[in-house]
Amino acid sequence: MQTTQHVLFERSEMKDRHLVRKKIREHIADKAKLPILIFPEGTCVNNTSVMMFKKGSFEVGGTIHPVAIKYDPRFGDAFWNSTKYSMMTYFFNVITSWAIVCNVWYLPPMVKEEEEDAVHFADRVKAVIAAQGGMSVLPWDGGLKRKKIKESFKEEQQKKYCQIV
Repeated sequence: MQTTQHVLFERSEMKDRHLVRKKIREHIADKAKLPILIFPEGTCVNNTSVMMFKKGSFEVGGTIHPVAIKYDPRFGDAFWNSTKYSMMTYFFNVITSWAIVCNVWYLPPMVKEEEEDAVHFADRVKAVIAAQGGMSVLPWDGGLKRKKIKESFKEEQQKKYCQIV
């Protein structure tokens, strides 16, 4: 990856975040370079929904070319449920499946609107991708499936539920 134009970073390192933002801005400013491929969701989910996007991808400016990707599990499921299957079991299931079929939709380019911040822009792009793939939009981070949920987040969701009821 280091021989190509990949931008490598350590997500937990604050200095790396600023350096990556600078490298991405420089990259998109150079029209001779290819577009950057970013997966702003930060994790893969099970083909039913699109999780919260990381805002950093939407802070650097430039045009976003959204792509909706959805796997068709009829011949083999590409999703790895790491709580249910070991890596070896998942690998065996993938290599012995009939086929891994994937629908890919290239959506119209999108740019940040004048009064829009990075979070709202990311949400707008996410909504377009989810609608095209027939998936639901989730307002939380994909990291929640690996971390303990904060009490404040639970309380906030409980309040919202109470208001509905």
